[in-house]
Amino acid sequence: MTRSGKASRRSALRPAPTSEQQVQVMRDTVRADAADRPGVYRMMSPGGEVIYVGKSKRVRSRLLSYFRGAYPEHKGARILREADRIAWDYTPNEFDALVQELRLIKQFRPRFNVALKRDAHNYAFIKVTRGPAPKLLVVRSAGSDDGGAYYGPFLGAMRVGEALRELNDALGLRDCALDTPVRFSDQVEFFAPPQRTPGCIRHEIQKCLGPCIGACSERQYAGRIALARAFFEGTNDGPLTTLTTEMQQASDRLEYERAARLRDKVQRLEMLREQFDRLRFAVETLSFVYSVSGYDGEDRLYLIRRGCVRAICATPRTPVEQDALHDLAISIFQEPGRSATAVPAHEVDELMLVSSWFRRHPDELDHARNWNLAANA
Repeated sequence: MTRSGKASRRSALRPAPTSEQQVQVMRDTVRADAADRPGVYRMMSPGGEVIYVGKSKRVRSRLLSYFRGAYPEHKGARILREADRIAWDYTPNEFDALVQELRLIKQFRPRFNVALKRDAHNYAFIKVTRGPAPKLLVVRSAGSDDGGAYYGPFLGAMRVGEALRELNDALGLRDCALDTPVRFSDQVEFFAPPQRTPGCIRHEIQKCLGPCIGACSERQYAGRIALARAFFEGTNDGPLTTLTTEMQQASDRLEYERAARLRDKVQRLEMLREQFDRLRFAVETLSFVYSVSGYDGEDRLYLIRRGCVRAICATPRTPVEQDALHDLAISIFQEPGRSATAVPAHEVDELMLVSSWFRRHPDELDHARNWNLAANA
């Protein structure tokens, strides 16, 4: 099909623009019914498809701004050309609107929402596989079907992959195919083993312990995997320290080219550690009860654990409501936790959103309290 033919086909599939009469109906509805208070709104097509989700501290003003678009190419004007109905729901405060907007976008995946429609496929995770000789992989989602351990999320799969190669080299971990046979030096052989053959090039240049050819024991390899996990969890900087020491020694010997290569390796590992540190800080610090004064007295408590809003409830006014809050808090905050550097894929965007909120509004942390203090206040 020619380019002009494809364009004609797209034009034929595109719905007819919303009539000026219907645009006027939507404008009049907003003017008559919408209030200037926090909330989320949805733009819907004639077929009922949610094509856009938004939020605002002042819903009425925000919605009316769509009808003042001076240029047809503006996003607001383009949305109105395909919408024939607007619906909105009020929220007690701006933070609530922010969270509800994200959740609605995840639910409906509107085609005009771009920035927040991304999902965990835009992030990378580091996976430690199972088996006798685990290996480190960069994967797109933190699944749990195979029992492997996951760390992340991280932005920039390519950079994470480069850093992981440096970590593999520093610790002597394998990067061969998962189905490569493994034979440790302390493995009992019931039959005469086949004649040993040279391993892969990484083993030959001392970048891999060689678990495929019996060049290391199972305990030795497990010890290196433990070092990798400790690096991910922030309890051991051994690989980084080793490379930094080698870089300094190369520089002292005036081996500047080698020192430069080692410097690049150090920088890649430092990038990975910095991402781990930011993630760990967000997960470990964003667990509390967040109290927010609401519009017209609609005060709310947000039970936030590991950066995600686990429950929303009205500020308790009676002893019965206080007891219910206490029981809810126990069920949420005393649930067994995971590693601070492992976040489920479906929680990634909300963690980033909540973390960004408190980074932009640090004074709001004054309204955050330890859960047991808030529940027993």
